[in-house]
Amino acid sequence: MNPAGRASDPSAASSPRPLRRLIAARPVAAFLVIAIALTWVALILSIALLGNAVPGILAELLILLGTAVLVTRTADGKPGVRSLFRQTVRWRVGAGWYVAAVLALPALTVLVAAATGTFHQPTDGWATLAGSYLLNTLIVGALLGNIWEELAWTGVVQRRLMERYGLLTGSLLTAIPFALIHLPLAFADKGFGATAWPDVALAWGVLLVFAPLFRLMVGIAYLGTGQSLLIVALLHASFNASEQTKLAVFDGAWQQIAAATVLLVVLALLRKFRTLTAEAGHGAAVAG
Repeated sequence: MNPAGRASDPSAASSPRPLRRLIAARPVAAFLVIAIALTWVALILSIALLGNAVPGILAELLILLGTAVLVTRTADGKPGVRSLFRQTVRWRVGAGWYVAAVLALPALTVLVAAATGTFHQPTDGWATLAGSYLLNTLIVGALLGNIWEELAWTGVVQRRLMERYGLLTGSLLTAIPFALIHLPLAFADKGFGATAWPDVALAWGVLLVFAPLFRLMVGIAYLGTGQSLLIVALLHASFNASEQTKLAVFDGAWQQIAAATVLLVVLALLRKFRTLTAEAGHGAAVAG
């Protein structure tokens, strides 16, 4: 008997609450609703009240991480959370993946700039530029930020969508909310009142072009490395560190997108080649 004198109902006590059942049944939808809503609030308040998007971006990382753990814990239990975090330290992949994740994008960006006549020598020399790039990629980017961001986007959202719809469709579906959550950043430099709408439209247009390319590139890297979020984080950080304001050796803003497109094509072709080779090997084994 309970204090009220009524018999306890074991089935009612053990049954999950409606909200938990909803999250467990629709983990991706639950993640997107919670993470995007809270991130928008954080970014908008940060830009409007502080005139600086950095506090909002830091809050976004905490929101993404917290929501990823909440959704995974509810849907998959503690083993699912442990599996998710193990992917962040999955470092035993081929050396080529580290080259692709850390060096390919800046090298391709410089080559695109050189081929199009928009390249110029670094003001402070190549050694300073290389040190700054590695700091922004390995420490500021991957370790402090992108590995936790991709734990949420790749480890929770894109993984589930790719398992259900395949690499291409799952990646493109992930690109939609990935772009949506970043829309307020178009106002980061000047604030909501001073940012011209043509500038906003341009920023949003670049984001909408970039997001599908990037999520597909991430999907190929994630599957190709056996679900290594470490490589995905390095790739994300490398892209961020290859932009004009950090890799200051070219004029314009499109070379980075062009370089990412080239890398995506190369990774897709390599993935196709490996698939065909594996199928041929399997067919030969069966025939033998």
